[in-house]
Amino acid sequence: MAGQLIVGQPVAGIGLRAPHLAEIVRERPATGFLEIHAENYLAGSPALQALESLRSDYALSIHAVGLSLGSVEGLDEAHLARVAALVKRVEPALVSDHLSWSSVDGRYFNDLLPLPYTEESLAVVVRNVQHVQEALGRTISVENPSCYLAFAQSTISEPEFLAELSRRSGCGLLLDVNNIAVTAHNLGLVANDWLDLPGEAITQYHLAGHAANDADGERILIDDHGSRVSDGVWSLFAEVVERFGRRPTLVEWDTDLPALPVLLEEAARAASVGGRGAARAA
Repeated sequence: MAGQLIVGQPVAGIGLRAPHLAEIVRERPATGFLEIHAENYLAGSPALQALESLRSDYALSIHAVGLSLGSVEGLDEAHLARVAALVKRVEPALVSDHLSWSSVDGRYFNDLLPLPYTEESLAVVVRNVQHVQEALGRTISVENPSCYLAFAQSTISEPEFLAELSRRSGCGLLLDVNNIAVTAHNLGLVANDWLDLPGEAITQYHLAGHAANDADGERILIDDHGSRVSDGVWSLFAEVVERFGRRPTLVEWDTDLPALPVLLEEAARAASVGGRGAARAA
């Protein structure tokens, strides 16, 4: 199996998406690591067999989208067991999910839904994250979401919520730089507030493109993962790396998927920007 991902290395990877799978299996292009969505590989399939064939050449990251860490009713034990079996089978370097919820009464929504940032919801997420980590026998990382509305009930800022979640549960943090830019713009916040997170908890960075939509005369940013990383996000990423140092960095691209060389080019730029940011920090 390929080596593990190490904090401090200027390594950047790409998401393994179905249209690129055959080409990656055939060509074995140079990239730092491959990240998969767990829910696409929970059943035996040719795709899972192909993934296992790639383990000798690439470090892997598993990014779940359905654990529903913010669910007050707890976790779906059957789903958690399937994710745990996948983690055991492919032995990824990193495992992560989102600060969100997506299911209730056994019904799943096709979205990552936000939660209010309160002491009550913090206790729920801490409990669920600890349960996941016990089931997997390892720590996971939790990703900051992209937000479009704020809850009037929230009494804690998102950076404070994430920091306290990590402190209480022992989880890592997956810092999505594009999501910071989207949330800060949409809610009128300051992106640099996220630079007060505990750097030692950050295990990975995500980068992606976003779209700009008009909503009743207001410019709203949509985290659609459908384009190149924006100039503003590249600039923010350089600040993040200068503040926290290098971490394994993923370029996410899920809609309007480009040819593989375009995605690899974005990942190479991420490694380059990350290296320059770390050099400025030094």
